[in-house]
This record gives sequence, C-alpha cells and structure tokens, in this order.
Amino acid sequence: MRILPSDQTVLDHVAARETAIIGRAIEWANVNSGSRNAEGLNAVLALLEAGARSLPATVERIPTRGSTTVADDGSVRAEAHADALKITCRPDAPLQVVLTGHYDTVFPAESAFQTVTTRADGALNGPGIADMKGGISVLLAALEAFETHPDHGRVGWTVLLSPDEEIGSPASAPLLAELGARGHVGMTYEPALADGTLAGERKGSGNYHLIVTGKAAHAGRAFHEGANAVAGAAIIAGRLHALNGQREGVTVNVAKISGGGPLNVVADNAVVRFNVRVPDAQASAWISETVRQIAAEPPFPGLTLDLHGGMTRAPKPMDASQTALFEAVRDTGALLGQTIAWKPSGGVCEGNNLHAAGLPNIDTLGVLGGDIHSDQEFAWPASFVERAQLSALILCKIASGEIDALKLKSLRLETM
Repeated sequence: MRILPSDQTVLDHVAARETAIIGRAIEWANVNSGSRNAEGLNAVLALLEAGARSLPATVERIPTRGSTTVADDGSVRAEAHADALKITCRPDAPLQVVLTGHYDTVFPAESAFQTVTTRADGALNGPGIADMKGGISVLLAALEAFETHPDHGRVGWTVLLSPDEEIGSPASAPLLAELGARGHVGMTYEPALADGTLAGERKGSGNYHLIVTGKAAHAGRAFHEGANAVAGAAIIAGRLHALNGQREGVTVNVAKISGGGPLNVVADNAVVRFNVRVPDAQASAWISETVRQIAAEPPFPGLTLDLHGGMTRAPKPMDASQTALFEAVRDTGALLGQTIAWKPSGGVCEGNNLHAAGLPNIDTLGVLGGDIHSDQEFAWPASFVERAQLSALILCKIASGEIDALKLKSLRLETM
C-alpha cells in the first residue's frame, strides 16, 4: 500500500480542521451526559445531531428499548433510556462499514468533574474527553474527509452513537447486533492507550444483581423468628468470591452489598451486585451455570433468592478475521508514520457486541489518552488529527480494495 494523491487530499482535509475537531469535542465534554442523566444525554444528543448534519447522510434518532434495574431495597424498576443517533450513507453500496461510539459517560449529573481544562503538559483533562467524546469527533472528522475521496461511492457507512455503553448497553445491544450482522468491517472509537496501543482480544463480561429476601424480626425479642438477608448476602458473596482461581482467566468481582436497616431489626432485604469476566465461550457457559446454581441454593432456611442480569458482552478473541484486520490497520498506520500495536484487554466495549454479531472490528480507534473513568481523564490534543487521519485512510483503503472488507467478513463468518 502507498498513499495516493487522492488519499493525501483526504488527509489534508483532516489536518486543516484540527481546531474544529478538538473544539467540538471540548464543547460536548463540557455538557454532562452521565448514563442516567436524561437531561444531559438529550442535550449532548442535540449537539451531535447538529454536528452530523454536515455529512451527506440520513440523520435520525432511534428509540432504544427499556431495561430494568434493581434498587438497593430489592425492588425491580423499569428504566427508560435516551435515543441513539443513527447516521446512514449509501446503505446499498457493495461495501458496508459500521462505526460506533457512545455519548454517555460514567460521571453523574452531581459529579464535581464537569469541565475540560488544559494541563501544564498540554493534555486536555475533562469528563469524557477521551472516553469518548473525543473519539466521536475523530469518527465524524474521518467521514467528513473520506467523502471527498473519488472512490467514496463504493463504501456505504452507518454510524450508531449510543446512550448506554457505560452501563453495559442494555438499551442499544439490539441495534448493535443488527448493524454487526449487516456490515463488513467495524470501527469503534474507544480511546487507545496513551502510547497509541490498541486493544486486541477482549474478555467477555456479565453483570448480576442477586436479590436476597429474608424475614424481619426484632433483633432482641424474636431474633430466631427472623431470617437475616444481609447475613445470607454475605455468605453468598463469599461463595462468589471463592470462584476466583477455579478456572483460568475467569474473575468474579463482588462490587456491592446493600440492604438492611435499623440495628435492632433482623434485615429482610439485601442485594448482592457482582461482575464476571471470562476469556472464552466455554468459560462464559461455565460461570453462567455456576452462578445459576449458587442463586438456586439459599445459604440457610427462610431466605429466597432472585437472580437478575447475566452475560452482557461475549468474549472477543483474536480469530483469523481480527488478526487480518489488525495487520491491515498496522500497515495503514505505517503509511502515516504511526506505529500500531495491540495487546489483550480485560475491558469490554461495543466491539464485543459487534464481533458477536459477526463483524470483524477495531474498537480503540479513538484519541490517545488515559485515566478514563476518573477525574484525571485526559486526551492528547495532537492525537485528534492523527487518529482521524488513520480512520480516514482505512476508509480510503477499504474503498480501493487494498483492505479487503469482503474477505474479512468471510473469515469472521467461518469461525461462527
């Protein structure tokens, strides 16, 4: 592969818009859009919708399905989610690329971390500037530039920006599965590591909420007439924690136990919340069955158990399609003087969903940064143009056939 004059025009288009690419990411990051901040999510959605109007595409809001949540008192409540934003261009073209991102963040409306500042070393520090409002700006910049390429008509593309990735994509998962089944190559804009390293294979993940219901009683007069849900929850938490080390690569993190009340009352409610990570489909089946068995066996009489949740993202191995795609991206990056490397990650993202639906994908094409999910989150300003140029050149090479999207899809289907 080499950079053709038509490719260089695309790359120059990105470079000329550096200030705007960074500026709009800062603007978006300055509006809180925590996963459960409905007002903030809608505000950011409106900004993204306006920004997408510059593209020669159909821009539409897509309603997402509702989900359920388990409150700390054990009650199960319905939860609504904001719309996703879908941007579609040339859906009948012979090659289809799916680009995804999320506009929610982990920072709730009441968080003290609300605005973007510039550190002394030049890095941008702000909520979602790396994860992943910076990535969304890179995504749009790459598409804006690619549309100037003479071969752009060979490639159709669909963008899905979701409101719930940080809570496991309960509302947008069906949309991701639908797009993954239809596309040939996927591009997702989670941040890369600070040195540009990409996430290769990823573990799968599951989120569980186990409701423990007991019987209230006076802690002094009638202790033995009660059944202590908090004590039962603690025993169950121990059983779950003991699963660590039983199967290679499987981890169980008991994240929270809630419930109970006054000290003189035997607790009649508790909730155990835990996350599991698995390296492959066999481990996923094992942990799912093991958790089900634990949830079917109350630790002592008088308790009932009600399990909610499950595996939310399947593992994403480095199969033949993933290996071939990463190698193509590495070669594309080399044309730009960018060293592209990758390594395994225990983290999960929309790339897991897309791969499970049959789509080979790179899911860390966003900006270079770090310390995500903390008030130290940062992104390097220079990486905005660098990463947008990488994505734009990938699209150019898909259009020219130098990256064989049809072959990549075929390799993925062979392993399903």
